[in-house]
Parts: sequence; structure tokens; C-alpha cells
Amino acid sequence: MRQELTSSRKSLPKDKKISRGAIISILIQPRASKNELIVKENEEYKVRLTAPPVDGAANEALINFLSATLAVAKSQIEIVSGHTARKKIIRVHGISDFEVKRALNKEIE
Repeated sequence: MRQELTSSRKSLPKDKKISRGAIISILIQPRASKNELIVKENEEYKVRLTAPPVDGAANEALINFLSATLAVAKSQIEIVSGHTARKKIIRVHGISDFEVKRALNKEIE
């Protein structure tokens, strides 16, 4: 007898909208003297944060900083990968890559 293999992936409900948003790569430096944004090579951004890297404080500070910088709600910012690492991949829902880069580059100037 042959057994049919079933996929372990769950399908999303059809009525749920999926927002792709903008993806940015950020390197954070916790316990800095002030919160600030610095651009690095290859369009990777570095963010200095005053928060320590303990109990998610630096992640929360990063979300607050990006929310204020990009003028979006905190709920629109998602840490895709790197929750416990210094290098993080961030998705910003409801805003284009161009708008994110323009706002971040404006902050650096």
C-alpha cells in the first residue's frame, strides 16, 4: 500500500492579506552613548542604541527608533531574523523600499 504524503505547511486563509513591505539589513550596537543611525557599505545600516542587549530591550529600542524615523506604527515593523544577534533583517509593512531608504538616508544627513 502506498501512503499519500501530506504537506506539513499550513495554508493561510484566503481572506488574510499578506503585506510584503520593505526589507532592510541592520547591524545594531547596543549600549551606545546615544541612539543614532549610520550607513555602512552595501546599503547595510548600522544603528547605535542606548539599550542593553538584555531581555529584548535592544530589539524593542530598535523598533521604537525605526518607528519614529520612518513615521510608521510600531506594529508595522517586524524583526524577520536575528532576534538574538547584532545583525538583523527587518521588514517594514505598508511602505516601499524606496520610501524606507529615502527616510533612512534623510536621517543620516
